[in-house]
Formats: sequence, structure tokens, C-alpha cells
Amino acid sequence: MTDRPIRVVIAKPGLDGHDRGAKVIARALRDAGMEVIYTGLRQTPEQIASAALQEDADVIGLSILSGAHMHVCTRLMALLAAEGMDDVLVLVGGIIPDQDIARLRDIGIEGVFLPGTSMQAIVDFISARVRRDQPLLP
Repeated sequence: MTDRPIRVVIAKPGLDGHDRGAKVIARALRDAGMEVIYTGLRQTPEQIASAALQEDADVIGLSILSGAHMHVCTRLMALLAAEGMDDVLVLVGGIIPDQDIARLRDIGIEGVFLPGTSMQAIVDFISARVRRDQPLLP
């Protein structure tokens, strides 16, 4: 068995064009030894699910500031389930109203990170939930 880094797809869904936070998170995860694929702005749930499948992602991190988190996350989780990708850890960061956090967790979003969360807290959250000793594919 060969160690491989945790593979994380960072995506910026919807029409929100503010991606500084997503880029900061991507850099922090990369600095922590994770392999990060940043999909860029204005991604649809379909594009995000496809990227995660193609990249054999362990984690999907969504940065959402637009208020469309319930729609985007519900659709993405359905797409992942349809592809049998129930083992992918899905996280959301951004402006998420308190009343939506439990609803997001109910649909399978494991981590919700609000503004002010430390980069180390996110790194630790991912590291604690994703095994690093997964074999490389041939």
C-alpha cells in the first residue's frame, strides 16, 4: 500500500465572483500536503460532481457567498449519490445562516465553516476524516 495525499476539489458554484477565500483555502490545504484542484468560478453542481469523479477526489470544498447554498448542495449531494460517491467528504464555507447549518448536515454536508474559521481548523477537520494511506490506483 502506498501513501497518497488527500485529494481535494475546491469549487466556487453559482454566480458569485468572489473567490479570494476559495484561493486562500486551496493554498492552506496545499501547504498542509493535500493535493488541491481548484475548478474556478461559476461552476454548476454537475461540473463539480464531474470534476470530483474525474479527479478521484476524497473531499469537495464549496465556497458559497451567494445565498444559493441549499439549492447547490442539495443538487450536488444527489449527483454524488447517483454516481456512488457517498464516501466523498463534502464541506461548505461562506455565508451560511445558522438556521441552514442543520439542514445542510441532514443532506450529508459534513463540515460547515463560517467566516473567521482558522485554516488549521479546516485542515484538521479534513485530516481527521480522510485516511491518508489509501493505495494509488495502477
